[in-house]
Amino acid sequence: MKINHNISAVVSNKHLLRTEDNLRASMERLSSGLKVNHAKDNPSGFAISNKMQSQINGLDRASQNSLDGTSVMEIADGALGEIHDMLQRMRELSVQAANDTNTVSDRRSIQTELDQIKSEISRISETTEFNTKSLLNGSLNTQVYPNREADYVERIQVSDNVEVGKYSFSIAKTATPKAETSGAGARADMPLSGLPSATDTTTKYDFNGILKINGVSCTLTKEMTKAEAYEAIRNTAEIAGANLEAGGVNGDYITSQMYGSGARLEVVTINLDGGEDNFLGFSDCDGHGTEDGHQVHIGIGRDPVVTIDTADPSAFKDHPNATVTYSGNDSGSIVTITDTNDFKISFLLKDGGEVSDKVTLDVTDKGPMDLQIGANENQILSVKIPPTDAKSLYIDDLNVVEVGGADRAIASIDSAITRVSEIRSKIGAYSNRLEYARTSLDATSENVTSALSRIKDTDMAKEMTEYTKDNVIAQAGTSALSQANELPQMALQLLQ
Repeated sequence: MKINHNISAVVSNKHLLRTEDNLRASMERLSSGLKVNHAKDNPSGFAISNKMQSQINGLDRASQNSLDGTSVMEIADGALGEIHDMLQRMRELSVQAANDTNTVSDRRSIQTELDQIKSEISRISETTEFNTKSLLNGSLNTQVYPNREADYVERIQVSDNVEVGKYSFSIAKTATPKAETSGAGARADMPLSGLPSATDTTTKYDFNGILKINGVSCTLTKEMTKAEAYEAIRNTAEIAGANLEAGGVNGDYITSQMYGSGARLEVVTINLDGGEDNFLGFSDCDGHGTEDGHQVHIGIGRDPVVTIDTADPSAFKDHPNATVTYSGNDSGSIVTITDTNDFKISFLLKDGGEVSDKVTLDVTDKGPMDLQIGANENQILSVKIPPTDAKSLYIDDLNVVEVGGADRAIASIDSAITRVSEIRSKIGAYSNRLEYARTSLDATSENVTSALSRIKDTDMAKEMTEYTKDNVIAQAGTSALSQANELPQMALQLLQ
């Protein structure tokens, strides 16, 4: 029997302290609901659970981002819906203006409303915002920068499938629909080899092109004989308020019957294969006869000549089969470059003349709104919304007061309606995708949270069982320690 070192008490105290540690850990798990409260509790589980928690937080935030993106789409679609309604009203007005029961004054009143609607379309395009970020002015579309020499290239639009890169092409010539004016008597000096003829029923016409008389279009093709071309021009002249008469040197010319004001004459041409120096002759009389009138002659004109550069470093090397097409516009020529897989670049090439310039369009990744719809980097949805102002829709120069202007307005507005419909369809697709993304994010967050729970959360029933066991052991240990401390007192009996 020893009194200096009570080994029984030491052993009892050791076990009691260990039981108290277990009891304290159980109480912490029960009170916190977590079985991993410290890294020492489960080092690997602690590291895994922290990664999972980051993933869950990211998924929840991405889900909220998707909701914000849906709000953006709803605002954009609402504004485009108003633009759609206004375009429908513009078309209705254009159809009204096309009716000849209207006077010039009536058409001017219609034009006034059209001008106001065009201004409102542009205003909505500029001012529609979400969180001060403009949505419809083109700032959310792919930004394209032409080289500074190409100041006659504007209204550049690219499809979503145009890759980032530099696209080079050469412009040898722009369109030449402009009239040239000469004094009286100039008709005899004009080249006439390309003129239509009222009597030549065998020779084919020289050009494919569109002649406009007072805004009324007349399509001419190489399949026509010169007599057929003459007949087409004469019929168009009658509709436009001008009169076609035979005259000149082996040719025909148009004499305007709009005394005091003259006829508005222009030529827009397509796909010419030569003959750029051939002219149609027009006489713009003032009522005193041809000799006192103002002689106008207009060239047959031509399309621009645009050649794609497929050499390095041009990105067109990846699109060797890209083709170029042209369409007329009052401000110039709309040039469209297309390839498979919805590759499309279009721009307005202003009328000019002889040029020799290489144009490079730098298509960048700047502009689109990148919505973070995932928990990790680069998990984004890139939203592109093209501009929808009157200029981008090619309705900024509509004029129903001009003869034939209403017909041109109807065609332009139809194209604008189609364009806005395409944009709204794209926005609708974005909205649906955001909804799918949000649903997927919420499901993933739920499943990852479940996995995290299996690692970190306390099994309350099991832990309560452990706590009860340790509590009983602690009480037993305390009793044993008390009895062990009484053992040295038994030595006093030996000293008595």
